[in-house]
Amino acid sequence: MQLSVELTMYPFNESYIPPIKGFIEKLNTLPDLTVQTFPTATVIMGDYDHVMDSLKTLFKWSVETHGKAVFVAKFLPNTELLK
Repeated sequence: MQLSVELTMYPFNESYIPPIKGFIEKLNTLPDLTVQTFPTATVIMGDYDHVMDSLKTLFKWSVETHGKAVFVAKFLPNTELLK
């Protein structure tokens, strides 16, 4: 099953751009994901399990690297039905 996730990050830092850029850069290094970045959100698409595992890993990395942040997400499973 395919999954599309629209993700927005709100870091708890005065300097919020570096954590957001770092998260997106790290996300773009992961294989087998389609990533589209917009001014207000990033959309991640791929195999359901791979997307979820990747987000789990990236959330942990983000907290360990940049500290706390709020992530707001919208999940749309079975995106292949939209083609």
